[in-house]
Amino acid sequence: MGRQMVFKMERPGLLKEGDKVTVTEGELPSNVYYTIDPSLAMSANFPFRERMAEREGVVLKVEENERGYYVTAEFG
Repeated sequence: MGRQMVFKMERPGLLKEGDKVTVTEGELPSNVYYTIDPSLAMSANFPFRERMAEREGVVLKVEENERGYYVTAEFG
């Protein structure tokens, strides 16, 4: 089992379970974040020590709650 990561998706229907995804890493002064290409969903910020080596993954689930749409993907 690889690393799982949750991404915030702004609107429904952009991704579905089983989709293969590629992520791009972005850098902030003290953190990194990941975006599912092409700008479909964005992760939270992580410290540099938690940087992810893998760039390709698979969507495990897509769910909606009161705060929006969330995508869980697994990498590695």
